[in-house]
Amino acid sequence: MTAPAAGSLCGIWVDRDGTVHLSHRTADGGRLASSVPLRPFAWLAEAPDDGAFAGVEVRPLEGEGAFTWIAEAESLSTYDALVKSTRGGWACDAVKPLESQHLLRERQRLFADVSFGQLRRCQLDIETDSPDGSFSDADKPEDRVLAIGLRFGDRDRTLVLAEKTDAAEKALLEQLNAVLAEEDPDTLEGHNIFKFDLDYLRRRAKRLKVPCAWGRFGQRAKFRSSRLKVAERWIDFPRCDLPGRTVVDTFLLVQLYDISTRELTAFGLKDVAIHFGITPADGGDRTYLAGNLIHQAYTDDRPTFLAYLADDLRETKGIADRLLPTYFEQVKTFPITLQEATLRGTTGKIDLLFLEHYFHAGRATPVPPEVRPFEGGFTRSFETGVFKHVLHFDVASLYPSLLLNIGRNPVNDPLGVFIPLLKQLREYRLRYKRLARESDDVEERAEAAARQASFKILINSFYGYLGFSGARFGDGELAAEVTRRGRELLQGLIDELQRQGATILEADTDGIYLSAPDYFEQPEQLLAKASAILPEGIELEYDGRYDAMFCYKAKNYAIYDGERITLKGSALRSRGMEPFLKRLSDSLISHLLGAGGESPADLVVQYRDTIPAGKVAIADLAKTEVLSQNPDAYERFIAGGGKPRRASAEVSLRMQPPPRMGDRVSYYILPRQKGQTSDWQRANPVGEYDPLQAPYDPKYYLKKLEDWVTRYEPFLDAAKLGPTEQQGELL
Repeated sequence: MTAPAAGSLCGIWVDRDGTVHLSHRTADGGRLASSVPLRPFAWLAEAPDDGAFAGVEVRPLEGEGAFTWIAEAESLSTYDALVKSTRGGWACDAVKPLESQHLLRERQRLFADVSFGQLRRCQLDIETDSPDGSFSDADKPEDRVLAIGLRFGDRDRTLVLAEKTDAAEKALLEQLNAVLAEEDPDTLEGHNIFKFDLDYLRRRAKRLKVPCAWGRFGQRAKFRSSRLKVAERWIDFPRCDLPGRTVVDTFLLVQLYDISTRELTAFGLKDVAIHFGITPADGGDRTYLAGNLIHQAYTDDRPTFLAYLADDLRETKGIADRLLPTYFEQVKTFPITLQEATLRGTTGKIDLLFLEHYFHAGRATPVPPEVRPFEGGFTRSFETGVFKHVLHFDVASLYPSLLLNIGRNPVNDPLGVFIPLLKQLREYRLRYKRLARESDDVEERAEAAARQASFKILINSFYGYLGFSGARFGDGELAAEVTRRGRELLQGLIDELQRQGATILEADTDGIYLSAPDYFEQPEQLLAKASAILPEGIELEYDGRYDAMFCYKAKNYAIYDGERITLKGSALRSRGMEPFLKRLSDSLISHLLGAGGESPADLVVQYRDTIPAGKVAIADLAKTEVLSQNPDAYERFIAGGGKPRRASAEVSLRMQPPPRMGDRVSYYILPRQKGQTSDWQRANPVGEYDPLQAPYDPKYYLKKLEDWVTRYEPFLDAAKLGPTEQQGELL
């Protein structure tokens, strides 16, 4: 074993012999390796028989709980045997993965004194080719990796296939190994890097007998099937773990980001880059290449081919710049690796903090309690229509503030960790929030802003943790008490704001939107009057003002700040909406909010004329959806009797080259034929549109238009007028 090196931890990996390999940052920004022995441990519900496990020390823990014993093993093999013998039920509880176990025991954190700018990052993107023009398949001998794009900071190191031979491709893969060993990055970042780039490279490397030596400490990559829950759906992917490094998949991060914002209409690299402003909406100088033209560019126009790859890397870095700092800051709080931070739910992270306190205090730990259903938070829409002079007030961290105000720890937390920990995190957040606002150093402000955002997420997660059935220290009754007080507090605020002359528009635990012409220029006056009724420790914040707000229905509204319109709710911004309907909706909302643009009423008349005449561009009618399955997997699903059949999936079966899961597929609806009762039977790829041989169905799209008119008819006349002082009487 080597002695621990000085400097912050930047990487950790536990091998099968029970050695902890560590990578430390040196004073000049380099990385230095060291190793120490692992001392694995587990909590037990009862002590094993004397002599049952040689090399295991078992000692009792103080207090009551399900796990009243702690077992510490001399070796990893002994530890594995112990854990295996206790499988089933709640006989044993252990921290996973072993890297987290070591960090917890030693009370260490990754990147503790490293700024985000000091992180050694690498973005990766590959371009591939199939000679027959179909979608490139790594298992086909003749398919190739054409190039591997790598970006380190502002430096691109693009590795290009010299010629289309096995020897040249093998040399390319070996060159990748050498560059990663030389540059020694902490992270490997890519968009859909798990499902495509790394998996494709793995399969080519296997065929050409090249080790995937992408990890630190001379180690190879490890692959396994995994899944990530995003809201109500699961995403399956081939996970890649690199010993001592972190794989960051921005394709997954943007979907996690969109759970709360609901702003993204697609998750592809180019769409997300435009959404975040990394690339201008009109494309700017960005190089675009259709998939079927990449091979031609590689052969005949190498500068364009390389520019396209460089732009992919630039956009990947830009997205990671935006989303990764929150997770980077989390590893400074939790005993967890950066890769686990991006792929693990908040409940598991908070559990680790509790377990760390209980482990070092020598206290017994509980099993997750049963949490009964309880009434949720306050959510109510008060008005429908268009309103001017809109203010947004927010109760700062409402539920965490109420928890601190109540001051009661969960029933399963006899050590009293919960409230002090919440208070500490809140103090950290306020400190960094102040620093982000007041620091004269641009980099320090950015770092502080990322930290306060991370702490805000953690703080707000403490309430959700209480009510989650899988949380060891959960407490459903305390969670119910918090929501009850939250409802009472918000109702009290609403009553007071109405007493002061405000019109309440929308209210929930995220804040209150209200129309208040008399206070629009001095919102702090209304803020002060409303804050007077709040209990100590609960703070109301002014969070912005808007020229106008369109309230459509509960949790579906649009706000306009004079420059930008922001939409909330799936009814106003469905990802699957056809472009012509989106154009209508956007123009309606723009008119209602006084932001100008086309007249929606005129557009309706125009579409009523042009749709039957076959004069609408097919791109305006086509529906675009993201494939949730690869075409071959969908085909097997249907052959096995699976339902329902999906139009986008049916279309994907006829496309060449075939798209893959996660790709966007555009299709339109053909005129109905005898025996056709469902849309999937009439769906046709946009690429096969022919106004004579394969026209769109005008009746289908006219019905779509009239359904839209019926839905928004009460607002169409008002759209010509723009927002009035109060237009709630529209309905």
